[in-house]
Amino acid sequence: MNSLIVVAENFQDEEFVYPYYKLNEFSKVTVASSNGQDKFGKYGVPARVNSKFSDINGADYNILVIPGGFECPDRLRIDDECLRVVKECDQAKACIGAICHGPWVLISAGLTKGKKMTSYKAVHVDLANSGATVLRDQDVVVDNNYITAQHYKNSPEFMLQIQSFVNR
Repeated sequence: MNSLIVVAENFQDEEFVYPYYKLNEFSKVTVASSNGQDKFGKYGVPARVNSKFSDINGADYNILVIPGGFECPDRLRIDDECLRVVKECDQAKACIGAICHGPWVLISAGLTKGKKMTSYKAVHVDLANSGATVLRDQDVVVDNNYITAQHYKNSPEFMLQIQSFVNR
């Protein structure tokens, strides 16, 4: 089992740390960034990066996690290599988890139309405008291989759904 977490500067610390350690319980975790260098969360937590997007083949991964934290997904969604990796994960039917502002990356990759999703409140209009059905009153939403969550306080349910997906 191979998992991938994509990061950029100022990710929401809790939305990286919790998935990182949970994924390590049952998979080999790769942490990737645009330049292959470590990135730091809003509160200084380091993400020890071991790959860069240009070296990643999304088809090699069973799970992709996109953390939020406003600035991180805003940087990721304009990175062509990151978007390529996200699309490859989708084509391979990997479990794709996005939390908080993370669904912005899925919008930019063109993967949200017709999907049921949730996100942080500020992203709801963007998701709706991209063609997603936004379930505003649900903390975690599962739609086939997509798992989205509103906030880091939903991390336990978010990761339980990811683990449940891969254990099918």
